Amino acid sequence: MVETVADVMADLEPEDFHLLSGVEQGMRFSEWVNREKLPEFTGLTSENVDFHLNRMLDLEFVERKTIQYEGIKLTQRGYDALALHTFAERDTIEGFGAPLGVGKESDVHEVQSYKPLALKFHREGFSNFREVHRGREYTADREHVSWLYTARKAAEREYEALKGLYPEVSVPQPIDQNRHAIIMEKVPGVELAKATLPDEQVTGVLELVLQEMQSAADGGYIHADISEYNVFVAESGITLFDWPQAVPTDHENSTELLKRDIENITSYFERKYPGEVDSVDVQAVFGAIKERNFSTLPAE
Repeated sequence: MVETVADVMADLEPEDFHLLSGVEQGMRFSEWVNREKLPEFTGLTSENVDFHLNRMLDLEFVERKTIQYEGIKLTQRGYDALALHTFAERDTIEGFGAPLGVGKESDVHEVQSYKPLALKFHREGFSNFREVHRGREYTADREHVSWLYTARKAAEREYEALKGLYPEVSVPQPIDQNRHAIIMEKVPGVELAKATLPDEQVTGVLELVLQEMQSAADGGYIHADISEYNVFVAESGITLFDWPQAVPTDHENSTELLKRDIENITSYFERKYPGEVDSVDVQAVFGAIKERNFSTLPAE
């Protein structure tokens, strides 16, 4: 999908982006933006709104409903286009490469810049908005929340965590962020869930993951969603990915989330490599991490 959006970016006019930005602004107040409000939100005349609206409808950058009133809202493609336009204006990216991964909550693509980088589009809330809205603390206290807001907040939280952790912790270097998208370092490796480690490396890799979790906590963050799906393994070491649910160490649930992370990753190793990794005393690991410099962590 993103490649097709990127393919048409050069053909878009400034007024097209005024139209998309105006719809985005209107969606702060309601899911569907009243067509009559678009001249106010976009700065375009009514005639120009009609022309560029038709262009954006043809490209499926917006969609329209006509029940009760004519309403317009951004599609995922339209939101992608706005983020790509901003990155291009900042000279952050110059072109697209191959897709690196597509999941329920994000799409990742290689992009070209001064070196190959990775572009991550957050998709939280787009396919199952109500479930994600209930499960994310950065949206749970808001009455009107669009999927645009949910995805943008996820990207902002992840970007801030990466900036706070890099380079002391083995995470991708953050490069830029706009709306629901992050540009970051493209790192080598394979997802831990897809890797088959040699017997002699199993314990060492688990120790590396736990060490990076400790370093992250030293840096003020608990990942809060560690699993075999957000750890990359390479000859050079391991990298921890996907930080949108990270919480600071002074968060009221930080100890619970830290222990859950430790349990999740150690249980995975014990299931996949039975007999190759000694049974891990989760409480001992948790206690050692907490004792190191967690005076700000609330007591259990």
